[in-house]
Amino acid sequence: MAGTEIGIYLAHPRPGSFNHALAEAVAAELRARDCRVRSYDLYAEGFDPLLPADGTGTVDAAPDADDPLVRRHRQEVARHDALVFVHPNWWGMPPAVLTGWVQRVLAPGVAYKLGTADGEPAGLLKARRALVLNTSDTPAVREEREFGDPLERIWAACVLPYVGVTEVRRQVFRTMTDSSAEQRKTWLYEARQAAAELTAA
Repeated sequence: MAGTEIGIYLAHPRPGSFNHALAEAVAAELRARDCRVRSYDLYAEGFDPLLPADGTGTVDAAPDADDPLVRRHRQEVARHDALVFVHPNWWGMPPAVLTGWVQRVLAPGVAYKLGTADGEPAGLLKARRALVLNTSDTPAVREEREFGDPLERIWAACVLPYVGVTEVRRQVFRTMTDSSAEQRKTWLYEARQAAAELTAA
């Protein structure tokens, strides 16, 4: 959809990583479709993931952040029409910088509203669609059988529905360590296709 604003959040510490290539491919595809793209490299920005003591509440609206980068992220995430997250699978979790981003930016009064601790949240984000792209060195069968695919639970069950995102697509590229250049080229094409589908009416 032309004019759609999409935020791309990248969490990988090594410049030139395949995660960086995925984020760049997605951004290029979205721009080619006349989307307004805001790209965030959380490591390069020096995003501080440490949640302060006054930010641990879940019901009352979060206080204004002292950190200007956190304030900017809160303001901008509220304007996005869709979200893209690009990160590796580390111990069944996103990297700490992205986990901290979730905790500090998707705060009560910013991304959701909760009347009581045991109540149902009301998502406050404008975005209703999200795309999550993960790299992994764990084979799919083992991920499912032994670990239950924790990243699927984190994004599609715990985080994104809570803030109002109703359509979550996730794609995993594996296994990275033994992948060939040709395989990675195919994956980049698949990432662009997933980005294109994100803009479908």
